[in-house]
Amino acid sequence: MAKAFYRLQKFLRRTQFLLFFLTAAYLMAGSLLLLQRTRLVIQQGSHGTSTNQALLVPDETTGVGIADPRALQNPHPGPRLLVGMDALQEPALDQQHSPRWLVSRNSELRQLRRRWFHRFISDQEPMQTAGFKVIKHTAEHKGTYIGCFTDDSRERTLKGAVFYDLRKMTVAHCQEACAERAYSYAGLVYGAECYCGNTLPATASKPEECNSECKGEKGSVCGGVNRLSVYRVEELQAGARRRRNVIYRGCFRAPENLTDTFPASLIQPNLTVEMCSEFCSKKEFPLAVIRGQECYCGYPTGRFSLRDGADGLRCSGTRNTSSAAQGKYCLVYQTPVQDTRCTDRKFLSTKSKVFVALSSFPGAGNTWARHLIEHATGYYTGSYYFDGALYNKGFKGEKDHWRSRRTICVKTHESGKTEIEMFDSAILLIRNPYKSLMAEFNRKYAGHLGYATDRNWKSKEWPDFVNSYASWWASHVLDWLKYGKRLLIVHYEDLKQSLIPKLREMVEFLNVTVTEDRLLCVENNRDGNFKRSGAKQKDFEPFTQEMKDLINRYILTVDEALRGRNFTGLPREYVPR
Repeated sequence: MAKAFYRLQKFLRRTQFLLFFLTAAYLMAGSLLLLQRTRLVIQQGSHGTSTNQALLVPDETTGVGIADPRALQNPHPGPRLLVGMDALQEPALDQQHSPRWLVSRNSELRQLRRRWFHRFISDQEPMQTAGFKVIKHTAEHKGTYIGCFTDDSRERTLKGAVFYDLRKMTVAHCQEACAERAYSYAGLVYGAECYCGNTLPATASKPEECNSECKGEKGSVCGGVNRLSVYRVEELQAGARRRRNVIYRGCFRAPENLTDTFPASLIQPNLTVEMCSEFCSKKEFPLAVIRGQECYCGYPTGRFSLRDGADGLRCSGTRNTSSAAQGKYCLVYQTPVQDTRCTDRKFLSTKSKVFVALSSFPGAGNTWARHLIEHATGYYTGSYYFDGALYNKGFKGEKDHWRSRRTICVKTHESGKTEIEMFDSAILLIRNPYKSLMAEFNRKYAGHLGYATDRNWKSKEWPDFVNSYASWWASHVLDWLKYGKRLLIVHYEDLKQSLIPKLREMVEFLNVTVTEDRLLCVENNRDGNFKRSGAKQKDFEPFTQEMKDLINRYILTVDEALRGRNFTGLPREYVPR
């Protein structure tokens, strides 16, 4: 009996030890996982602007400094410490007391990366094409299906690249977009890309080779791999003609030989703007030039660059007579047709040896600058983040890994020593903080192309946003000035005012050679699809005097830092209000 009891006691001791060991291992594993997650949060926080590197704002208005965002959140400021740029330290970030803008920004980055992951997974799912030779063409759209054609990206017949939509592309959307731009044919490829033109592709393909289902319309065909599903859209043109935009570009001195300058021409009694624009649109030219009864079609070129406009009075009578200053001047209109000389883009064929950043504070025009760079160089730009809305607008580099080195440069809003030193060089885009703050606030509440409502501006979010983001605007520039290896400073305002000279400077910095005609094409397409739509409040002033005092100190600090590094100071319009 005693022997059996001893064995039972020995077994229980072993069981207790085993249970204790398993419990301890479970607790240790949980602790390690918790520590790792905390470390990831801290690392993501460090990817934003390093708050410890922000200079504190002095109480005296005559001083110059950058404010600690934590101090800005306190409505009852206490003593503030001034720290010089060269004495900046890098202590660990306290997540509990980190500024609201940093927590918000990290949340946005996590959402972007999560969104990218889900889209990446969905794209990897193989399309069920077994036993599916030809997708049924639904009758919901009005255009006539012409057939399946070979798509050669190098010699594309339908050259007017209108838009991409990875998630919601439909045949009707593509047709309407092409009709609004006065094209006769709409072509879809890869289930998500829409192209327009007035000439059918030369090489027909087998119907079953167009087997990609439209991303946003089940049962409809949207091309295939290097295959175009082509639709005729003339039935839509009658209704769309009212929506077409023919833009008046101005009065210009006519070139000496108009026939040599412009590839197509028409002489028509009682010529009207509509008649000339329609003629040039059919010929797929972006410019319609009128001199008396003569209509000419073409592109901006070195011989006719549209840079030096004349007084509109010199063109009085040009539409109906040929006597406008003895025929020396002409009226110029922009047709709905896209200038396609600079729309071709691709990834770099070999990995770039120089890793270039396109860095800016949010709201400083980074997306617009990417549009200009892509069309000028012919290469895609990448992004540290993933934005599906931008991918849908044709920024294919959004989906490429930001460290692939297959793009000409990489968009980033990051700052901090580690994030900056990853790049070999950078184009630092700076915009007036007043305009940048408003643009970013609009983006947060209404997307890339919308405006925040009056309710948003009057909410408590706006003062908090200014207090947090204004310091980020300044510290972003200061960080790049301190840690950037090779910088090209570009002011957004200078780029808008002198686009071709500044764009040529940016392209040379990227070590790319471009032609003058390509730069003129970029200038002709300068706005792209990035103008905000909706009601914009006139003479709207959302900044209080307290906000202005804060922002003005940051402006003076950044201006001093730029001059200290032998760069040109901030433009005159940045001068404190």
